[in-house]
Amino acid sequence: MTSDVDRMRDTALAYLTDSSVAPTQPAAMGGDEHDLFDAYSEAVAAVVDTVGPAVVRVDTRERDGKAGRGGVGSGVVISPDGLTLTNAHVVNGAREIRLSDTEGRTTEARLLGIDPDTDLALLRADAARSFAFAPLGDSKRLRRGHLAIAIGNPLGFESTVTAGVISALGRSLRATTGRMIEDVIQTDAALNPGNSGGPLVSSRGEVIGINTAVIMGAQGICFAVASNTANHVLSEIIMHGRVRRAYIGVAAQTVPVPRRHAVAAGIDSRLGALLTAVDQNGPARRAGLMSHDLVVRLDGEPVTGIDDLIRLLDRSRIGRRVAIDVLRLGRLRSFQVTPTERVAAG
Repeated sequence: MTSDVDRMRDTALAYLTDSSVAPTQPAAMGGDEHDLFDAYSEAVAAVVDTVGPAVVRVDTRERDGKAGRGGVGSGVVISPDGLTLTNAHVVNGAREIRLSDTEGRTTEARLLGIDPDTDLALLRADAARSFAFAPLGDSKRLRRGHLAIAIGNPLGFESTVTAGVISALGRSLRATTGRMIEDVIQTDAALNPGNSGGPLVSSRGEVIGINTAVIMGAQGICFAVASNTANHVLSEIIMHGRVRRAYIGVAAQTVPVPRRHAVAAGIDSRLGALLTAVDQNGPARRAGLMSHDLVVRLDGEPVTGIDDLIRLLDRSRIGRRVAIDVLRLGRLRSFQVTPTERVAAG
């Protein structure tokens, strides 16, 4: 599938850059325009044909057992044994969870773990069969303007597909726990209630995000938790049943490191994590970190974005002093921070 999508994308690009196509001759443009749009359509359709079977409808019933109490969302199967990612808010409080695939097959599922701080949950389908699945891609490879395809069950309409572009990267979004979800993808691919937990997919057929939220009243501003964050969360849940994190009290986003600052500081970093907010009572503030500091290393490990910062602030660094290297006003400075354990919301 990937080669077919690549071929179709290359065909579309060739039409866009072919100097032999004369824009002043409408009659000659007709066939070329048709081929261009057809190449785009075929690229999207090829992705949907491949990833679509891995997208499931998630039906829940709440623990109180009251009739009619439950919800509907989406999910994506990420392994042939039925591991499924969805949103925490879709399954939180559910007594029963049921997955339905595009062929109408239904199976019960159990909750392996939930992480409200990233609005992610990991399920396992109970059926003893091999499932269609979609791989998680590398969200760090994304650029603004890249094609984004959302698949899910908006407003209960199953197997709906919408397409758009990556509007922005490295956004922060407040979770239902009040915590900030970092490394969030902004897209204009249309999302509606019921899309929650479904995949945001690249033109290569890789899951690059888990759709999570829409700003009500806004036009074309939708969000997905980046696949690199999802990968970290599911690994923690599989190994430990929950996500235990070190906490330093910052919000950040991925930004380029100004070349002149990197040269002056003697580092080769191209990207870093810009601190956009620092908790007045958190470990980072006590250590002297400030908003607009650009983090480039933590404990000697390179930080090339917010996903690296999230990954490196794991359980092994709770209560242990770590060095955080930042660029402040173009100068490289180092601070000693002692992370605390991030307390889950009750």
